[in-house]
Amino acid sequence: MDQTYGNFRARREATVWQRLNRILRVLLVLAVWLVIVSLFVPPYKRLVQSRAEIDNLQEQVNEQQTLLSRQTREVNMLKTDATYLETIARDRLDLMKEGETIFRLEAPRAAKAKTASSGRR
Repeated sequence: MDQTYGNFRARREATVWQRLNRILRVLLVLAVWLVIVSLFVPPYKRLVQSRAEIDNLQEQVNEQQTLLSRQTREVNMLKTDATYLETIARDRLDLMKEGETIFRLEAPRAAKAKTASSGRR
């Protein structure tokens, strides 16, 4: 009986060591995985940040191109279309033809106050 207890104890200690070895292997694999992840996370964050910046800059480029095309079209109209030039000159410079009466309608003061207060936010 002493031999079976010794045999049982030896097997139990062997399984304990096997479990400890398994745990150690798992922890080692986990540590290696964490090291690999920690090496790739900062460059990935920079990549994501750079892509967001590129998207933002592309949006600004698109806005500037739209503005450029609008202003180019207006310059072209001012150079070629006399009616458009006359309309713009009369509107911006408050010019009028002889015998012409101009009526200007202004927005109500309450609407002006609303737009002014909403612009301050």
